[in-house]
Amino acid sequence: MQKTICFDFGNTRLKAGLFHEKDFIQEIVLPDTSVDSIEQIIAQFQPTKSILSSVIVHPPEIEALLSSKTQFHKLNHTSKLPITTPVGKPETIGADRLALVSASVHLFPHQHNLAIALGSCITYNFVNNQHEFLGGSISPGMSMRFRSMNEFTALLPIVDPEHDFPLVGYDTKTNLLSGVILGMAKEIDGIIDAYSLKYSNFNVLLTGGDMPFFVPHLKNRIFADPNLIFKGLYAISEFNNR
Repeated sequence: MQKTICFDFGNTRLKAGLFHEKDFIQEIVLPDTSVDSIEQIIAQFQPTKSILSSVIVHPPEIEALLSSKTQFHKLNHTSKLPITTPVGKPETIGADRLALVSASVHLFPHQHNLAIALGSCITYNFVNNQHEFLGGSISPGMSMRFRSMNEFTALLPIVDPEHDFPLVGYDTKTNLLSGVILGMAKEIDGIIDAYSLKYSNFNVLLTGGDMPFFVPHLKNRIFADPNLIFKGLYAISEFNNR
């Protein structure tokens, strides 16, 4: 049975997704981007194919290792994709965003799709029913907002996100939780509403490590999938590793 491993090196998390044929099997959390860590994963799962999406500076030896052990593809602006990219500067588009919109057209072909990722930043990524990735927007993510209020003020503390908090905060901590999490939820709903004025019918796909904090607070209908980026990477791997 063919196995494909999809590596996603993000600003906050280092992870990989394992596929048996077309089926997603499991997520693997990486402790670091060392060659030893990648070698251990390859030895354990013995994939046939691999793909790497990276938005960080990683050791180049990783790519050499994956090339020697698997049928390897590094996602970049020259990759074959199930979408077309904006006319501007495709080389500046984050690999993670290419994977997200590729996943959306794989799941919902020939439909308008807005893929939203909640990680270090929030990225909004719109692809139309002709599979043209038109772009979107980027804003600060949850951890970035918590940290900025701590770092740019004298007295506000850093707080960890929680699921249970009131609308009307009763102390500093609950004020920060309500302001960041509910504020972001209203931002996301507002962006979706703005797209609705321009595109009457489209799917909203939500993913990212911070997704569980926001799903209960969104009024718009969404398709939530924590493994969306892996599914996009798998689709791109199949395009480029045939």
